[in-house]
Amino acid sequence: MRWGAATLLAVCAGISVTGCSGLFRSNAKPEQIYYLRAPSAPPASPASSSPGSAAAVAAAAAAPASLISLRVVRPIADPGLDGARIMLVQADHRMNFFSGARWPAPAPELIESLAVQTLRASGDWASVQDSASPFPADYLLQMHVRRFEADYTSGGAAPLAQVVFDCTVGRRQGREVLASFTVAGSAAASTNHLSQVVAALEQATGAALDALVQQSLQAARIDAQHAAQNEGQPPPSPTPNR
Repeated sequence: MRWGAATLLAVCAGISVTGCSGLFRSNAKPEQIYYLRAPSAPPASPASSSPGSAAAVAAAAAAPASLISLRVVRPIADPGLDGARIMLVQADHRMNFFSGARWPAPAPELIESLAVQTLRASGDWASVQDSASPFPADYLLQMHVRRFEADYTSGGAAPLAQVVFDCTVGRRQGREVLASFTVAGSAAASTNHLSQVVAALEQATGAALDALVQQSLQAARIDAQHAAQNEGQPPPSPTPNR
């Protein structure tokens, strides 16, 4: 039996479509995207838990918060922590990630967003801007992500969420460093399920960010009050010529 050219073309086209449809079929599970929420409650007053002398804390509390604005610079992350994977560390200095799961953005971008939200929620700043904002601010906050992972090195079934940020607060004008400090948080996952690991990371991150709010606010307020006091002083008397 002979097939015409049109019939042969139709059969080939049908085979082609069938073959192509098989190429787009996959038994792999879809990737899960997990998010974190910033702490909902404002952190405690700097006078109750911030380090420093009593005079420094009193000076910080006296500075008018309405005059202080802050910009969060895009955080820097240690190698391995700058992607969107949810990272974990194991014994023998091994680093890995949870397969089939990720954050909605690279970790530095995620942490920047959480920091901005937490600082704004504190109510202690005239404004808090992110790294993409076109508006200037009086002070800058730089964060370095040292740890942001699930730690399995203790040998337990469930990991310990570990979060560590190195922070620097400085004046925008002149780029003068006012304070450098480290904030940290940790929380044990209740089970070894990824949803519980993420919940522990959210708790640990919230603890670190609460400490960040307190210490960065103290540094900026003390500097703002010193600046106000200096502006109120009379200019020095000129030295007579001899």
